[in-house]
Amino acid sequence: MNIPHPLSSYDRLGGEQVLRELVDRFYDYMESLPEAATIRAMHPKDLRSAREKLFMFLSGWLGGPDRYIAAFGHPRLRARHLPFSIGPAERDQWMMCMKKALDDTPMDTAFREQLFSALYKTATHMINQTDQ
Repeated sequence: MNIPHPLSSYDRLGGEQVLRELVDRFYDYMESLPEAATIRAMHPKDLRSAREKLFMFLSGWLGGPDRYIAAFGHPRLRARHLPFSIGPAERDQWMMCMKKALDDTPMDTAFREQLFSALYKTATHMINQTDQ
């Protein structure tokens, strides 16, 4: 008897192509929205590497191929973000760009809310400055 496996979040999102489009939209918003200027300034002028690393990380985080781990080892997200001053305002700018990118991506509303909530928790974990 074959028992069906539940789809991963990666598959529910639409796989590699849709994830790449989501990441590109996210960074396009970061580059174009004045409200995201603080987090944009934390990134290099050329965002190609950042785009690729976020795509690779989210691939594994969503249950797809562990591209980031294969290339760089354990993500150690908090440690990798410690050099940057991240407070609630920076988290909110990041989440604003991600919300817009998620809203542009066709998916079930409940799944979008689930992804947003999980990303919000992860972004909140990156906060290393509370006295802003």
